[in-house]
Amino acid sequence: MWAASCLASCCAACACEACRTAVGSIGRRSARIAYCGLFALSLLASWVLREVAAPLLQSIPWINHFHKTPDREWFETDAVLRVSLGNFLFFTILAAIMAGIKDQKDPRDKVHHGGWMAKIFCWVVIVFLMFFVPNGVVSFYESISKFGSGLFLLVQVVLLLDFVHGWNENWVAKDEQFWYMALLVVSVVCYIGSFAFSGLLFHWFTPSGQDCGLNMFFIVSTLILVFVFAIVALHPKVNGSLLPASVIGLYCTYLCYSGLSSEPRDYECNGLHNHSKAMSTGSLTLGLCTTILSVVYSAVRAGSSATVLSAPDSPRAGADKPLLPFSKADEEETKDVPKPVTYSYSFFHLIFSLASMYSAMLLTGWSTSVGESGKLVDVGWPSVWVRIATQWATAGLFIWSLVAPLLFPDREF
Repeated sequence: MWAASCLASCCAACACEACRTAVGSIGRRSARIAYCGLFALSLLASWVLREVAAPLLQSIPWINHFHKTPDREWFETDAVLRVSLGNFLFFTILAAIMAGIKDQKDPRDKVHHGGWMAKIFCWVVIVFLMFFVPNGVVSFYESISKFGSGLFLLVQVVLLLDFVHGWNENWVAKDEQFWYMALLVVSVVCYIGSFAFSGLLFHWFTPSGQDCGLNMFFIVSTLILVFVFAIVALHPKVNGSLLPASVIGLYCTYLCYSGLSSEPRDYECNGLHNHSKAMSTGSLTLGLCTTILSVVYSAVRAGSSATVLSAPDSPRAGADKPLLPFSKADEEETKDVPKPVTYSYSFFHLIFSLASMYSAMLLTGWSTSVGESGKLVDVGWPSVWVRIATQWATAGLFIWSLVAPLLFPDREF
């Protein structure tokens, strides 16, 4: 018995030391990856609790204080929202702490890149405490999460537009025949993909014998947007390019598919409902993992975008910077100058806060479709309209990015 106790103590000590060493090895370069891992862990915890925590929540008196106990789906949604609320508070607190950091000599810079054992402990404590807050607080968080999720999707759209325009400018700046041909080939491929994808949408979501006017409207309006993008981009006064128009058109087509595929499985115009019974736990797991990767990628790209998140005093890479110092005195002086941060730490954490809201809406079907769609992720009419609204916002922002320089020639865009 004594030997077993000693062995258990040794194993626990070794495990703690291993965790401490692993956490301590997280440096400046890998800090953002560590935040990604923590965020992915929160999503995994939300999904697991959604599946198994309902009986436990039903037995907690300050949560289940109703005269009539709600359905199991209510407690599943509540578990996801409470974990999301803890995650939101954790990253929001970090965003507030990191506000105003301009250089790496700021003591808070070390807080952002280090102290991982303390931060993980605080995250666990905050999430745990969320299961003691009143239901009214969770309901309020559910309401504001819809707006926060919309902001997160808007950030995604802005990042996509910035990426596409930067891609086009980079290839055009090379001023070589090969890159002009590459622009043309990529544009043609994107347009072919958009039209082929639209044909599949007609096949899947407008079955014969059904009145599917809404789906028809979504698909046709998407095709109209694809043509409008090309017409506006090629207008002589706009002097645009086909590459951004084709990529945004393909993305809008994908958003249309994403919205239509989120329709309830019992909707007669959803051609995917015939496959819902064959959907296994493995495929659902794969779908959730894809969702997690998508959210994490968007948050990290937003957090590291030089265009959106450049610190107030941080120079662009290579701007006005000599390759070699002029003298040893200049070199010593350069060493004493604090290095500016390469991105806004505060906005980086704020993006994860918004992503926490967005992921909660995905896992709960925007807090309405859990009861409709069972264990499916991101299914229900709210999800459909969110996708379509995102498509319209993408189209509006892209067209605005083309015509704004004409309307306001004295401003830089």
